[in-house]
Amino acid sequence: MLDQAVEVGTTRPVQWRQADAMQLPFDDGGFDAVVCQFGVMFFPDKAHAFSEARRVLKAGGVFMFNAWDRIEENEFAHTVTNALESLFPADPPRFMARTPHGYHVLATIERDLRLGGFTGPSRIDTVAARSQAASARIPTIAYCQGTPLRGEIEARDKSRLGEATDAAAHAIAQRFGPGPVDGKIQAHVVAVER
Repeated sequence: MLDQAVEVGTTRPVQWRQADAMQLPFDDGGFDAVVCQFGVMFFPDKAHAFSEARRVLKAGGVFMFNAWDRIEENEFAHTVTNALESLFPADPPRFMARTPHGYHVLATIERDLRLGGFTGPSRIDTVAARSQAASARIPTIAYCQGTPLRGEIEARDKSRLGEATDAAAHAIAQRFGPGPVDGKIQAHVVAVER
């Protein structure tokens, strides 16, 4: 992602650096804003990562992030997850529900912000949009072969990755049609001041 950002460029000088959200390598109070796009769900200790964001913010600075809503509000991910449950009923791969879509309870997000040291009110907007693809196969390959869900499928039976991808593509096509597909996605956008 950083390589892509460098390639695209900006209208002003920017220094792109990889950093661990659990231990940001920046001075206290050095930033006007900290922004995280669809990353907080992966933090092993969200309150600690939030405290790091707060630490590097100036007084009055803003911490903004987004997180996917529950999987049932995200139609492609939900359809893929259900399709895989039918292939592996004894131990279904639940990565999508557990991790990307597992940090959606607003009270939990508010609690973690408080534990991270944010004392002011936060603003949380739930935003729905549409995800579109030219065919059912495109989102299916993205989910089954382009996310850590692939590792969960292969852990159950490496030889069944193609079968799992096909089953998920079939389920999406069955739900949304055989041509271009269009499914609801929904996320929470959070903003809080230091």
